[in-house]
Amino acid sequence: MFKLSQKTSRPAQSRLFSMDYSTRFSKVSAKRQPSAIRSLIPLMKLPGMISLGGGSPNPALFPFSGISVSLKSGETLSLTPAETEEALQYSPTPGLPGLLSQLRALQQREHKHPRPNESWSIAVSTGSQDSLTKAFEMLVEEGDNLLVDLPTYSGALAHLVPLGCNLVGVPSDGFGLQPDELEKTLERLPKAGKGKPKVLYTIPTGQNPAGSSSTPQRKQRIYELACKYDLIIFEDDPYYYLNYGTEAAPVEGKDNEFKRPENPSLWSMDTEGRVLRFDSLSKVLSSGIRLGFVTGPSPLIDRINLHTQATNLHSSGVSQIMAQKLLEHWGEPGWNKHVDAVSLFYARRRDAFIRCAEKHLTGLAEWTVPTAGMFVWFKLIGVQDSKELIEKKAVNAKVLLVPGQAFSPNNEPSSHVRAAFSLATDEEMDAALSRFAELLKQSRQANAN
Repeated sequence: MFKLSQKTSRPAQSRLFSMDYSTRFSKVSAKRQPSAIRSLIPLMKLPGMISLGGGSPNPALFPFSGISVSLKSGETLSLTPAETEEALQYSPTPGLPGLLSQLRALQQREHKHPRPNESWSIAVSTGSQDSLTKAFEMLVEEGDNLLVDLPTYSGALAHLVPLGCNLVGVPSDGFGLQPDELEKTLERLPKAGKGKPKVLYTIPTGQNPAGSSSTPQRKQRIYELACKYDLIIFEDDPYYYLNYGTEAAPVEGKDNEFKRPENPSLWSMDTEGRVLRFDSLSKVLSSGIRLGFVTGPSPLIDRINLHTQATNLHSSGVSQIMAQKLLEHWGEPGWNKHVDAVSLFYARRRDAFIRCAEKHLTGLAEWTVPTAGMFVWFKLIGVQDSKELIEKKAVNAKVLLVPGQAFSPNNEPSSHVRAAFSLATDEEMDAALSRFAELLKQSRQANAN
């Protein structure tokens, strides 16, 4: 595990409650109060408790007597009647206790967080986008300067643009956000008052859209800058388990020769309680299951839970308990085997896609070979604005791509294009990039005339 330098470490005794998070809450978030009814949910489980205070429906009227799912291994996971009732009934806002226990053990194994256990918490969310938007609402207000990767995730922009904050893009390259550019940006922004940035939003692994991944050294420098300039980091890491490194994947039949490279997270470096980490099960279990989880300082997780109490109450109990049963069934070895297989699959997809890109797009575009995730970020040579080319001509040629402008914090024209290699077969990749290359050649010819 990557270790921080002495410069940013502190004795555990002084780290537990070292930061006053309440001064950072937005006006809306600061006004949120616990739900009187939601607070009763955990109490209903106490031995001997007779509940006359909640609003839970009687489960005897639910038409479902059991739930079972078939795994691709041929095994079946079935819920007991009691588990079925738990899955179908209202449940605690942070998540079902069994799943939270599994996720907490997973986070500690994977990241070896340096702060005391009682200083951090986890909340289950309806996909990581759910907790991410609630976290933005918690700490960001209209007129605030918010630091983001340049380019950045279009789903985050869809929430942030209407919020009215000032999106300050920090340039990135093939190795993610550039710490030197971050420091330059922080130096030119106000050091106090309304303009002082409170949050850095970054996607460190297999970045969407750029496909780039931060090195451990860059992450350490970014964290040190967050400490120096008093930032909270939103570490949005849905592609964390799709980390396959620089080496070509082993050929079919030699799967046991592959293991995910180590990928130290910003949260694993967080000695001061500055990182909110957003994880997703969409890429490793199922996107339709709609489960994510946010991990970080307990005061911030508590505030996100207050938001959930006032909106969707809690995430799907059925999704949660099936994920819990699967994690229990697999155990640590089964989970590791599965995520290694997921990572290997995308490594092979990456290799096939890059071969097609080299075959068809050499001289027409530039790109960095990704080490994680499912995206390649093409810079088109001689094209200043890819929007019309992609949204009209490429669609007519039956190739779907996303123009770079969709990922611009300020909606600026872009010469870039995002391509995803998650679904297409080798043959489809070859055909798609052949068609795209032809469009680029036609565009170059038209410009020459």
